[in-house]
Amino acid sequence: MGKVRPKVAFICVHNSCRSQIAEALGKHLASGVFESFSAGTETKDRINPDAVRLMEELYGIDMERTQRPKLLSEIPPVDVVITMGCNVQCPYLPCRRREDWGLEDPTGKPDGEFIKIIRTIEGKVKALRDGYAS
Repeated sequence: MGKVRPKVAFICVHNSCRSQIAEALGKHLASGVFESFSAGTETKDRINPDAVRLMEELYGIDMERTQRPKLLSEIPPVDVVITMGCNVQCPYLPCRRREDWGLEDPTGKPDGEFIKIIRTIEGKVKALRDGYAS
């Protein structure tokens, strides 16, 4: 019988960019260690197209095929909540552990800014994975 993997929710207000990137990288880099979900208090009708394009270019991940914007009510109970840096609007979700990554929203910014945020999320997901794996 395998060890139960903790469920991690990456949360921001719209669930269209940073939290979607974190969910995709969590699934890509840490699926053996924890389950990744993302959600928001509101949703956009689609994932940010720049995030979709850059994740495909950088990692070969097609987020539009595997993910969609979701409300908090659409994800299962989780063990860890990671907010992206939404300050006072950050939604509350019951959990055992909570942290805020304080990330700027790259929406509407040049690719270089997007890639910087994506790489920051990648590093944080790897650190989270390594913390649970040890």
